[in-house]
Amino acid sequence: MKMILMTSNKTGIINVLAKPSDSLLTTWYAEQVVKGNIIASKNVIHACHRHLENLEAAGSDDFPFVFDETLGHRPILFIEKYCKPSKGNFKQLILQPWQHFILGSLFGWVHKDTRLRRFKEGLIFVGRKNGKTTLISGVSLYGVSKDGENGADIPLLANSMKQARILFDEAKAMIKSSPKLKKRFRPLRDAIHFDKTFSKIEPQASDSEKLDGLNTHIGVFDEIHEYKDYKLINVIKNSRQSREQPLLIYITTAGYQLDGPLVNYYEQGVDVLLGVITDERTFYYLAELDDTSEFDKPEMWVKANPNMGVSIKLADMIEDWEKAKRTPQERNDFITKRFNLFVNSSEQSFLDFETLKKNDKDLNIEDFFGKSCIAGYDLSDSEDFTSACLEFPIMETGEVFVLSHSWVPEHKVLLENEKIPFRDYEEKGWLTIVKEPYIKKEHVYDWFVEQSQKFTIELITYDPAKAFGLNEALKNYGFETIVVRQGHLTLGPAVDDVKERFIDGNVIFNNNRLFRWYVNNVKMVEDRNRNKLPQKQGRYRKIDGFAAFLNAHTEVMKRFVTIQGNGNIQVISVRDLLN
Repeated sequence: MKMILMTSNKTGIINVLAKPSDSLLTTWYAEQVVKGNIIASKNVIHACHRHLENLEAAGSDDFPFVFDETLGHRPILFIEKYCKPSKGNFKQLILQPWQHFILGSLFGWVHKDTRLRRFKEGLIFVGRKNGKTTLISGVSLYGVSKDGENGADIPLLANSMKQARILFDEAKAMIKSSPKLKKRFRPLRDAIHFDKTFSKIEPQASDSEKLDGLNTHIGVFDEIHEYKDYKLINVIKNSRQSREQPLLIYITTAGYQLDGPLVNYYEQGVDVLLGVITDERTFYYLAELDDTSEFDKPEMWVKANPNMGVSIKLADMIEDWEKAKRTPQERNDFITKRFNLFVNSSEQSFLDFETLKKNDKDLNIEDFFGKSCIAGYDLSDSEDFTSACLEFPIMETGEVFVLSHSWVPEHKVLLENEKIPFRDYEEKGWLTIVKEPYIKKEHVYDWFVEQSQKFTIELITYDPAKAFGLNEALKNYGFETIVVRQGHLTLGPAVDDVKERFIDGNVIFNNNRLFRWYVNNVKMVEDRNRNKLPQKQGRYRKIDGFAAFLNAHTEVMKRFVTIQGNGNIQVISVRDLLN
């Protein structure tokens, strides 16, 4: 076997290296990506870092999983030995290093004691024509025959039966082209049976009648960018309860359904790979261009197309792009399907994650007992997140210390549609999970009263929407409150000031991962007057904790402004203090 690496040469492929050995290439691929020897997207680089970091932690008390190279190599050996693509002039299917990384990770990471698979789900996000169908058809054949499971159902799932049958027909074609597979598999019109283990592969769609009777061992979801809701996904998740090590694989390109499951899962994946949230049971491989500036840099296109030079010819792709970019609709389709980007140019991120990570200082909260602070709260829909915070200005350094807390109803936690580790956040003291079906205002009221026993709350700021009852109760207790109008004149200066403090590393929140998640979810949207205001990036991404913080900061930033004797206004920042 030979593997193909992309260099920085604009002409295309170029460096052909011999396979280092006949062993699994999962770790080798991760090492080469991290070293920069293989060009990959930022999120693939993060996935490779995650693998290498997990290897260092493997088997410890805090990380009970280990990497078994033999288990990871089994599906690869099976596919390369028995499976042949139905399209193209290929005598043998040779998996590339990026495919080793995916399959090796999904099947090689296991619990150190039970030896059961670590990953319950995997999102494989790559551009069109990268051999997704061929790869997953081979995995399906392996799953019913060599994965050590009896009575294993492997549904091949799509939004329509026509799409589901594409995977199914490829698996049947592999059987037909392999004498050894033909002896062991029994392909029928609507099912492929492997009688030795009483297992079968079937195409299924969201409107299939036999969904409720499934006993899913491995479920493969094709092109979930077309899914509008979780109906099919939830049915399959509920059908795996009796399996010891079920695996759901979502394999897809980007799409136009921006409020469907794919965007949610993609955003969750980015958060997991960046360490914003923790999810040790889902694998992510997110191959995409990192920036629009790479549209005219063919040497970067391998980021979204890791099979470049195998199933994709760079010269053909360059020719296709030159034609497509002259027509808006074709251009957008190319960007979505070949560069693997969700096309939405109206959004501007508030902060990049590298900036956010600079704000990693940790202070002893007891040092703030008795000190003055400004409070803020944000009452969102009663059945969703509600947040409050205390913000302490540190005049000597220009820093602010943020104590943030949120509430969420238990039924939202039990839905498990979001990969947020609610229970862990509750244990850390960042979140309260309430038994009631909605967040009662009394929870926020009690929190402020409790905090007032430790800190001096000068002022409570709030968005007036839905806040009348709580505000009246707080005033009756003795708190001073002030409305923060949610418009550009009020929030705009606070947004600018907050951003500067984040850039300078001056926002201290003691690594509260829930608060960091809120901030990471903020985007800037322009109104018709081109004023920028913060909004959440999607339905899944909440910003309630940031909204409460921003309300408080409209008053805190005034504490950093002093009137000099000559009437000049001086804004105190860390730069001023250092000069």
